[in-house]
Amino acid sequence: MSAILESSELPAVFDGVKLAAVAAVLYVIVRCLNLKSPTAPPELIYQDSALARFLLKSCPLLTKEYIPPLIWGKSGHIQTALYGKMGRVRSPHPYGLRKYLTMPDGATATFDLFEPRSEHCTGEDVTMVICPGIANHSEKQYIRTFVDYAQKNGYRCAVLNHLGALPNIELTSPRMFTYGCTWEFGAMVNYIKKTYPQTQLVVVGFSLGGNIVCKYLGESQANQERVLCCVSVCQGYSALRAQETFMQWDHCRRFYNFLMADNMKKIILSHR
Repeated sequence: MSAILESSELPAVFDGVKLAAVAAVLYVIVRCLNLKSPTAPPELIYQDSALARFLLKSCPLLTKEYIPPLIWGKSGHIQTALYGKMGRVRSPHPYGLRKYLTMPDGATATFDLFEPRSEHCTGEDVTMVICPGIANHSEKQYIRTFVDYAQKNGYRCAVLNHLGALPNIELTSPRMFTYGCTWEFGAMVNYIKKTYPQTQLVVVGFSLGGNIVCKYLGESQANQERVLCCVSVCQGYSALRAQETFMQWDHCRRFYNFLMADNMKKIILSHR
């Protein structure tokens, strides 16, 4: 009789374990995808000026609530993994010409030049000089997507290829790109100014590129000539202050630090 009672209770126990397991999985999914995180308009920090008011009026999207894609859009980790490994659906492939510049120390700087595919809305000649993120270049998908959109809106684009980042371009001097060297970016800007004397410049930097373009503009007043504005996207403002943060496990920071270091190691070893 006791054996019969025990066998009848076992299915209920197993059902309880399955239910607990399903609940645990759902909890992990909700936490990892940040599904409970509320949406809100971005926090804007700016100085009240005519330029700031013009930008807010011209870009109403800046003051609207950001509604991310359903399910995975609230997780920066998932977005990074999907975009980094899979990329965009039907990512554009803009056609450009690769330019080579010999630096004073013998290094060979390269950048890709993309002509506009339509007239600019102002009728003026405007060139975006773009500095990608760490170890990146013009062939990265986010750069291609940005360039394609800019071309369609009447902008010429010049995209710097960080020294040593392109796998098919050999180094011609014993150095590669660094976190603060503006030589290659400056050489690209000077080429654009000389080749297109009528053009106005919009300076754009992504991540590490944001540090480089801001440093370049601050090095000399002459570097700001013919510059309409500078756009710094996701710039890291202090690598020294960020060192402690990089070594923390919160939000997988230490894991991302390992991935970036491993990528840098691969680039260095590829030029042995």
